[in-house]
Formats: sequence, structure tokens, C-alpha cells
Amino acid sequence: MGTEPAADALRRGQDLMLFNSPPLPSRSLHRRMPIVLATIVAVVLGETFDWLPIEIGAIGGAVLVCLTGCLKPKEAYESIEWPLLFVIFGMLALGTAMQATGAAAWLAHNLVAGIDHFVTGPHRALVLLAGIYLGTGVLTEILSNNAVAALMVPIALSIAAVAELDARPFIIAVTFAASAAFATPIGYQTNTYVYGIGGYRFADFVKIGVPLNALCFVVAMVVIPIVWPFR
Repeated sequence: MGTEPAADALRRGQDLMLFNSPPLPSRSLHRRMPIVLATIVAVVLGETFDWLPIEIGAIGGAVLVCLTGCLKPKEAYESIEWPLLFVIFGMLALGTAMQATGAAAWLAHNLVAGIDHFVTGPHRALVLLAGIYLGTGVLTEILSNNAVAALMVPIALSIAAVAELDARPFIIAVTFAASAAFATPIGYQTNTYVYGIGGYRFADFVKIGVPLNALCFVVAMVVIPIVWPFR
């Protein structure tokens, strides 16, 4: 790594022989940018207006960008995060198993019963919401956000059913908390990227991420019950 003049100086010197090929100009694909943007908009609108299922639209969009030369099939295949997919599939299976075996309902009953011993009245629902948010937030710092959401949604649905509350605020809390991975460099792919390249320490994420997580928690506890009431 270094500046181009420094690399040229090494090439001209007699001490080192550089076995690197000269840079080749790449073909610009900027003219195909409208195709990519139009494909993204079409997929989003198709799902929004219920014209096409999201899985069909996404696969069709991927095929289109490959057929139009925006992306090579090999590049598309290499961009798939296979380990992440297997984690998500495993968590989906675990979530289904928790529902089928009654584990989610058992956890929900015990959690609601435990909270009822300490909190009653109008604050009970908010405490349950906070518990779901915090539990999801802790898991998302060490697991994929998609996997955590797949695992926590069945539990959130069971808690809402046991507590006789609307499930929407609990589902929203799971989605918010699963995406608020700021306190560790392994909570989300972007954190890991900047962790290595930027030369950060683990403690740097803790010092900045924990206050951010606390801020998101407070905002969620205020906004979610207002926008999505418990009853």
C-alpha cells in the first residue's frame, strides 16, 4: 500500500522486482444505472401495492439485472452471504419449533406471570414491551438481526396473546431492537467492516454504541405505544 509515485520508484529500482500487472481501464457501466434503479423501484412498488409477492419480484429483478449486463451471474452468485442465509434458516426453523412445541407459549406465560408479581395496572404493557425490546437488543449484538427477528417474533406474539394485548407494538419493538446493533463490532456486517479497516477497538463500539442503544430504547418506548396502541 502506498502512493503511485512511491510504487513507481520501487519499479525503477534495482533492489525489488514487483510481480504485479499494470492497471487496466474498466468499462463504465454508469449508463445502466437507470435499469438498476428502475428495477429496485419496481420490486418495492410491486410488493407495496400487492401486485407481486416480494420473493418473486426480487428474483425477477435479480434475473433482469443479470440479463441486461448490469451484473455478471458469477458476481451475483458471489454476493450471496451463504453463512448468513444458513443462520437465518436455522433461526426460522428454531422459531417454528418453539411455536410447534409450545416453548414460546411457555416462555410467554412465565414472563407475563413474573412481571405481574411486580407491575400491575397501565404500566404492565409498557414493561412487557421493554422486556421484549431489551431481550432482542441483547441478542442482536451477537447474532444476525434477521436471525434474532425470526427467533423473537414467535415469543413476542405469544406474550401479546397471553397478556391479551395487540401484537403490533411488540412486533415493531422486535424489528426496531433487532436493527439497533451498535454496541459490538459483530452485531452487524457494517460494524465488522469499519472495525477492521478503521483500526477501532472493541471498547470504542461499547463507548459509543451503548448510549446510542439507550437513546433508541427511550425513543421506542415513547413512540411505539403512541403510534401502535396496546389495545
